Amino acid sequence: MVVTPLYAGLLALWLVVLSLRVIDRRRAARVSLGDGGNADLQRAIRGHANFCEYVPFALLLLAILELSRFSIYTLHAIGIALVIARVLHGYALSFTRNFPFGRYWGALLTFVVIIAEALMCLYQAYLGHVVWFAA
Repeated sequence: MVVTPLYAGLLALWLVVLSLRVIDRRRAARVSLGDGGNADLQRAIRGHANFCEYVPFALLLLAILELSRFSIYTLHAIGIALVIARVLHGYALSFTRNFPFGRYWGALLTFVVIIAEALMCLYQAYLGHVVWFAA
C-alpha cells in the first residue's frame, strides 16, 4: 500500500494542528475540561471532533479500495479530495468565526468522498460475489 499511508500521514499532521488549536484555545480561555461556554474553544473542539468522526472511516474505505486494486489515479483523486475537504472544514471551524464557504464545501466534499468510496466498495463486493459464484 502506498496511497492510503500518504493521505493518512497528511491528515494525521492536520489532526495535530487541530489538536494544538484546541490546546491554544483552552489556555487562552483558562478552561481545562469542556468548553467553559467559550465560543472560540467550542469551535476548535468541534473542528477537532468532527475530523475524528469522519476521517478514520474515510481512510478505512480508502485502504479497502487500495487493497482491492482500484486505479491508483482514482485513489489519489479521492485522497486529495479528502485532504482538501478536511482542511477547508477544519480551518473554517477552528480558525475562523465566519467562513461558511469552508465549512459548507468541506462538509459537502467529505460526504461526496465517503459516498464515492462506499459505492466503489459495493461495486467491488458485487464483482467478488459474481466471480465467486461463477467459479
